[in-house]
Amino acid sequence: MGIFSRRARADGPVAQNTTTADTITIGNGHGHAHHEKTAGHHGSSNRVHGGPGHLNSRPPFGQWLKATWLDILTMIIMGAIGLGVYNADPAPSRSFPVYFQDGEIVYPEFAYPMRKEIVPIWLAALLASLIPILIFLLMQIRSRSFWDVNNAVIGLLYSLITAAVFQVFVKWLIGGLRPHFLAVCQPAIDNNGIETGTGLKQIMYDRTICTGDKNQINDSLESMPSGHSTAAFAGFVFLFLYLNAKLKVWSNYHPAMWKMIALWAPILGATLIAGALTIDEFHNWYDLVAGAMIGTAMAFSAYRMVYASVWDFRFNHIPLTRYTPFTYGGNAGGFESSIFTRKAGWGHNEGTFGGAPFDASHGSGFGGAASSALHGAGHGHHHETTASNGIGHGHSSSATHGTGLGHHHEPMVGNGLGHGAGVDHRPVPVAKDGMTHGTHGDHIV
Repeated sequence: MGIFSRRARADGPVAQNTTTADTITIGNGHGHAHHEKTAGHHGSSNRVHGGPGHLNSRPPFGQWLKATWLDILTMIIMGAIGLGVYNADPAPSRSFPVYFQDGEIVYPEFAYPMRKEIVPIWLAALLASLIPILIFLLMQIRSRSFWDVNNAVIGLLYSLITAAVFQVFVKWLIGGLRPHFLAVCQPAIDNNGIETGTGLKQIMYDRTICTGDKNQINDSLESMPSGHSTAAFAGFVFLFLYLNAKLKVWSNYHPAMWKMIALWAPILGATLIAGALTIDEFHNWYDLVAGAMIGTAMAFSAYRMVYASVWDFRFNHIPLTRYTPFTYGGNAGGFESSIFTRKAGWGHNEGTFGGAPFDASHGSGFGGAASSALHGAGHGHHHETTASNGIGHGHSSSATHGTGLGHHHEPMVGNGLGHGAGVDHRPVPVAKDGMTHGTHGDHIV
């Protein structure tokens, strides 16, 4: 499968998990596991068909299209709606003053000359889409995950298209005056010293006094929010969140400084694109702030739709699938290595994950990022009971030895040595004629 193919590990905990797949059940995996009861010398166990990484594979095109066609159709419809609203005349009849009675211009901040845009809107949208997509592809040098690229690109489009439609509706129905409005309007007021407008002192007018180009006047009445700022922040904030997840900048170890620079570079780019509009006098500062807020909100919403978390570093690199829910506290369905960094044990096909305290599932403590064994606190869940007459090894994608907190549903019993992988909220009953490693522990068997 080329760059999206997974590299198999011949040794280590992953190989061990594969070896014991006939006698383990992934209780909290990211995907479906088909279980088959078997009996042997060591008692009954559940057979798992398809290892924990079976979700992280490239599907046939037909299967992908079946899962994605509704999104594609929705994007086309929303794009058409946005384009139609963008080309419509401004809805409100906005009033504005021009001169005081002594001839002084009321709002000189709207009297700037019309200049050529430094960054055209088409270029801003292109940069906010193509640069993130290029980085998504470059990340696959290590990540090698079809679903990571799929979710990143689709999430980016969610953000860009939704933000664009949002802002064109606000432009159309609310709008505002651009800094060069009066220069474009070219108002013609022949009052011979007597105000002929409306409102207090008759100084308020509407666009009927304008003599300039109709299209330019329409555009100069739709200043708020900035489309440039909206597109830039919708695309580059999404990239910011993606880089944080894949580089583990805010994580459980001390990263190199270049990662912080790479993380904030998209935000600098978005700020420069937006700020340039104050130089060419196409937008007021508050237009830029409004666009940035819209773009940022859509980027956060879109990212959380396609990845398991926004800020929780244990899960924010894991792509979500359309039909299979991700269970926080179990294995990552093969997405453990869907990450760029390889520091501090990250990026290996091993490790269990505790429940997220914020936008994932409730829990406390750290269940392990990507290590084959953790000595300390963690989280997990156990849903099945295994009886064994010999040495029972309960494997997920890692084993946790120590004391921790989690959720326990049924005890593991047997006549041999039981290895509990996970964490528990209460003491685990000691197996008959044997012992359990870990004062508290979830058991995934």
